[in-house]
Amino acid sequence: MDTGLAQATRRGRQLEYFTLGWNVLEAVLAVGAGWLAGSVALVGFGIDSVIESLSGATLLWRLQAGESSAARERQAEWLVGASFFVLAAYVAWEAGADLWRKEPPAVSLVGICLAVASLIVMPVLARAKRRVAATLDSRALLADSKQTDLCAWLSAILLIGLGLNAGFGWWWADPLAGLIMVPIIARDGLAAVRGEPCGFRQNDPGG
Repeated sequence: MDTGLAQATRRGRQLEYFTLGWNVLEAVLAVGAGWLAGSVALVGFGIDSVIESLSGATLLWRLQAGESSAARERQAEWLVGASFFVLAAYVAWEAGADLWRKEPPAVSLVGICLAVASLIVMPVLARAKRRVAATLDSRALLADSKQTDLCAWLSAILLIGLGLNAGFGWWWADPLAGLIMVPIIARDGLAAVRGEPCGFRQNDPGG
């Protein structure tokens, strides 16, 4: 492996280690706050963070092979995509059940602050991953960058749902936000499983 690829691989590992640390913290806070508030969107957001942690661990595994393992690359890409489907099924079930039962969630200031922080951090992290993915020609890392971008979109949806519930008492905004997340999650899961670059050109380092 030449010097440029070695540096990119090392950078990719650093980004995935950061992703792991961030998502573990995010998962603990979101699932805990969501459980206390009865917020399906917030719990779903936290579980997404758990899945992103697994995705990050998968990409670290892939990066151990450097540039030489096409089989490991494809396996990692498939696992990243499969994780989307798990989350989509969970959120669809829980959000639909909450709407059916008409269960209002409590206001969660922790969730609102967490969504704002994620909106700031995730786009920057995703952009950095795409640069490394372009250097390594790694579709799996590109798929993972899309999952990081997805986290930013989910943060925005979560913030709207939590904000409407906190500001106006619109309890249905929370499970509705969860349902809005489902097709976004499933679409990108399908793209990753098929080996498609999740909407980004592979040779586009800036996204």
